[in-house]
Amino acid sequence: MEDHQSNNITAFILVGFPTLPELQSVLFTIFLIIYILTVTENVVIIVTIKMNVTLHKPMYYFLCSLSVLEIGYVTVTVPNLLNNILTQNKKINFLACMAQLYIFMSLACTECVLLAVMAFDRFVAICIPLRYTVIMSNTFCLHLAVGSWVLGFTIAMLKVTFIFRLSFCGPNVINHFFCDISPVLNLACTDVSLAELLDFILGMIVNLVPLSVIIFTYVCIIWSVLKISNTAGQKKALSTCVSHLTVVGIFFSTTFFIYARPKKMSQFDGNKYVSINKYVSIFYSILTPLLNPIIYCLRNTEVKQSMRKILRLCY
Repeated sequence: MEDHQSNNITAFILVGFPTLPELQSVLFTIFLIIYILTVTENVVIIVTIKMNVTLHKPMYYFLCSLSVLEIGYVTVTVPNLLNNILTQNKKINFLACMAQLYIFMSLACTECVLLAVMAFDRFVAICIPLRYTVIMSNTFCLHLAVGSWVLGFTIAMLKVTFIFRLSFCGPNVINHFFCDISPVLNLACTDVSLAELLDFILGMIVNLVPLSVIIFTYVCIIWSVLKISNTAGQKKALSTCVSHLTVVGIFFSTTFFIYARPKKMSQFDGNKYVSINKYVSIFYSILTPLLNPIIYCLRNTEVKQSMRKILRLCY
């Protein structure tokens, strides 16, 4: 806190998406619809899994945890974005900016670990099916889920602590729609090399380690599936993995682009680098939480059947 009090800046200005005044209402409507749909979709998945006993399995337990995470993703960024679109006052308090940065990074790190945990679950189910219920016990699943959240929030704490201790003397304009690491570091007026190095190393670890686990598990899964002589059996085994692989591909491709490289970049070519980051961020922070429930539900017969049963009960 003392470090922050020595800074001249007490608030940042989030540029967001500057457009013509008549297009602001269109942007507001689009992001509002996306937010409502995302929260609704993920709440429906959580309720469906909770109400249907046949879905009380590790795979859906982790899917439920992922849905909670996706709701947090959009809630930490979109409401503030909607407010900035509607009003001329685009300021965000320094501490509020750091809090938004910390929560968002915590959720991103948690998702990296959780996706690896979900891959491990599929590995045990397909490669060691006879020991699945023993290995993936309720206690072990709880430890894996809680461990993902604790690890994610701890790594993010290390990242944000070094950023919080930097000095920001001006300018205070963030060319982004939320407080993200790269645009915030670009505004620091002190040496950011240590904060940048630590963030880069932690970013590589939190991306590469889970991704390596996912790749290893799927190599083992494919090897086991190839041993199945029945073609129908092969398709059934792989069908439970396609949704997860799709989500993994979307999530890691965008997060690697944004986070797995040094953050302090010179703002060249009319902020071209910053603008690209901003629009890529829309995909993984707003669109991915919207698409994930659709990807999982469209490919999952059990979830679709459970939803139909609940709808019949309601009507």
